[in-house]
Amino acid sequence: MDKISGDWSVHTGVVQSVIVIGAGQSGIAAALALRREGLQPLVLEAAEQPGGSWPQYYDSLSLFTPARFNGLPGFPFPGDPSHFPTRDETADYLRDCAAALDCELWTRTRVTAVTRADGFYLVRAETSAGHIVEIPASMIVAATGTFSHPHRPHLPVLDHYTGRVLHSAEYRNPAPFAGQRVVVVGAGNSAVQIAADLAAHARVTVVSRSRIRYATRKPLPGASPVWAGLALAARLPVGPLLARGSSSPLVFADRAVQALGNPDYREMFSTARDTELRWPGGGTEHVDTVILATGYRPALSYLNCIGAPIASDSPLQRHGLSLTEPGLGFVGLRHQRTLFSDTLHGVGRDARYVSRRLVVSHSGSPPAGGLPTTARSGEHHAQHRQR
Repeated sequence: MDKISGDWSVHTGVVQSVIVIGAGQSGIAAALALRREGLQPLVLEAAEQPGGSWPQYYDSLSLFTPARFNGLPGFPFPGDPSHFPTRDETADYLRDCAAALDCELWTRTRVTAVTRADGFYLVRAETSAGHIVEIPASMIVAATGTFSHPHRPHLPVLDHYTGRVLHSAEYRNPAPFAGQRVVVVGAGNSAVQIAADLAAHARVTVVSRSRIRYATRKPLPGASPVWAGLALAARLPVGPLLARGSSSPLVFADRAVQALGNPDYREMFSTARDTELRWPGGGTEHVDTVILATGYRPALSYLNCIGAPIASDSPLQRHGLSLTEPGLGFVGLRHQRTLFSDTLHGVGRDARYVSRRLVVSHSGSPPAGGLPTTARSGEHHAQHRQR
């Protein structure tokens, strides 16, 4: 991927047709879809490299669906279609997809606010050097995912616990927990996978308010026809219906979980004192670390300035189109359109849907253009230009 140095101080204010915020799986999918609609998006990414949060996940993470289930449109996942890609394979794949984008992608550029002015959106961003740039655009696609906004529910019982508490976003590998007593809070895939990762190194228990719901008790081979059926089900626009429910997510058993067997599961602890937790059925035991595998929420604070209402930690939208702000779209929200809207499998189809409807609703927008507005302080800033 070529790095191009550009001096923002010499650029004039040209309205962009569309700005994509984020260059993870959702942002890359959005940029690909917008290019297919004939637009020239400008993609802004806070990190040094595109690829989103994948490099930051725990070391042992692998996709619970096979490679053939996970390619973005036009970019099949490399390798055996039946293998289950690792964290590093997925990060590399997304960087390769970003390198193939035929549009501007600016890294180290964190969007801090989106406002409205003169009928356009005004995107305010800060570079890694602390300089500010403001860029007008007709349309915005918010694709910043959730990893930077881990959900830490208030558990009053933990107010009296003096051991270590961390979120799964901070977990990397089992080495620091060797020999410890660890409790993982959660009922989703991450909770079970982290428990399996820890099992050979620590005494671990999974706790939650609701039972773990396994989609499969045994790992499905990557070539299983079940995946084809799941791919068809993933096309159904039932996301809004699923979002109304409160049940725990389905857990797909993988090889690590099978090796672990049924993890030690208990109901949520009832009280805590110092480093001891008390179980509902009686009994108290020392616990060194509590890991909250309690998920994430959309990282959309930069939209607060335009008053885009947030309900239940999600923006008011339907199928990825804002219900309050014309020209504002989303990609990568949980249950945005389908069961898999926040996964690598689902973002491509959702991005195509959102892009097409944004183009139709803004058919009078100026053509894809140019360069950003003048930066308030000139700087030579590394950019990525995809050829």
